[in-house]
Amino acid sequence: MYSKDRQNIHDFRVLGVNYKKTDASVRGVFAINEGQYAQILSVAHEYGVNEFFILSTCNRTEIYGFAPNAASLSGLLCTASLGDEATLSGIAYTKSGQKAIEHLFHVAAGLDSQILGDYEILGQIKNAVKHAKGSGFIGPFMERLVNSVLQSSKAVKTHTALSSGTVSVSFAAVQYIREYVEGPTLTPEMKCPSTGHLLTDPATGSIPASAVADKKIVLVGTGKIGRNTCRNLVDYLNTNNITLINRTEKTAADLASELDLKSAPMEQLENELDDADIVLLSTTATDPVILKKHLEGKGDKLVIDFSIPCNVDPAARILPGITFVDVDTLSKIKDETLHLRKAEVPKAVAIINELISEFTDWYDMRKHVPVLKEVKSKLKTINIDPQLLNEQDAFCTEGGVAIDEEKIQKVINSLATKIRQNNTLGCNYIQAINDYIA
Repeated sequence: MYSKDRQNIHDFRVLGVNYKKTDASVRGVFAINEGQYAQILSVAHEYGVNEFFILSTCNRTEIYGFAPNAASLSGLLCTASLGDEATLSGIAYTKSGQKAIEHLFHVAAGLDSQILGDYEILGQIKNAVKHAKGSGFIGPFMERLVNSVLQSSKAVKTHTALSSGTVSVSFAAVQYIREYVEGPTLTPEMKCPSTGHLLTDPATGSIPASAVADKKIVLVGTGKIGRNTCRNLVDYLNTNNITLINRTEKTAADLASELDLKSAPMEQLENELDDADIVLLSTTATDPVILKKHLEGKGDKLVIDFSIPCNVDPAARILPGITFVDVDTLSKIKDETLHLRKAEVPKAVAIINELISEFTDWYDMRKHVPVLKEVKSKLKTINIDPQLLNEQDAFCTEGGVAIDEEKIQKVINSLATKIRQNNTLGCNYIQAINDYIA
């Protein structure tokens, strides 16, 4: 068992699968929803893992944490996933120590995303860590690491154009829908030159009308991606002909009320699908939500599934008149801003490297905390020992000799700086005492 107070950076590991080696169907086998996450948290200690979190998105499932070896993380992940360790070992990647840290920084910045610069990953990391922290699986090391990662990602977002244009599957879906329904041809003046997004009409203050407004859209699942997709549909396609459905009915109803849309309970899904033209799914269900009977003989439909595992039954995907699109297809949509974003990668990497260096400095100093505490204690002893101080250097309070906390802290800060710069602990220890009694 590892103590959170004495973690070794070399035991920090990541094990995962992503879009680079697997398609959506394979990734779906190792996807982790909230229920499965809770199950994994409940047995983690049995695998010698007491500090970790799991990131499960449409293009990756990764487990980050301290473990004696990668096999511990693999075994832990497979306690709740639909996949087995034998399959996982053939497709998973593992990194440890500094490489694992660098990987997390790159993932959070969108450099490792299926769509370069995908900024939705930041919210997904926050949510993943929140679940683990709530169960006591985030210690000082990972707390500091995640904060550094979030800071780095926000700096990349602010100081580079890496996240401009089509940088999420939810916006890629908007592009796909627009092309599917053959909306009006967009002229250059209707689009932002840097992002490619539709601009508002200066005369009306609204986005130009689109043929999509005549199509009935059903969106199933109003979690993070579902909400983002819904807002993109409203903002960029100028439509409110959208019906929201969610297992927790109130969640869909609240979003529908906010955006002036319709909502329906899950029990009415089949009826709502009957006359739908476009269907979007983003749920965490482990079994298909839309079956063959829901779509067969119901006319032409575009079905876009963000879910991992896919929420559309394989038999329904190949029905006549059904155009089925998954996240892998969306990631291949032509993006006119991609070359601009690629040019921003060196800037993003420079920002990341700076924050990694700061984190590494913090970790290196943390190793010396016990010594610094011991020196501080020794200085306090010296402070009240009349044999070690000149009489005029000691000063009294009503309860006896006071401890000069400010002076002691200055000496400790100086000692910490010298240790970091010179890495000569013994000599600096002696110098700290000399500095204090001088």
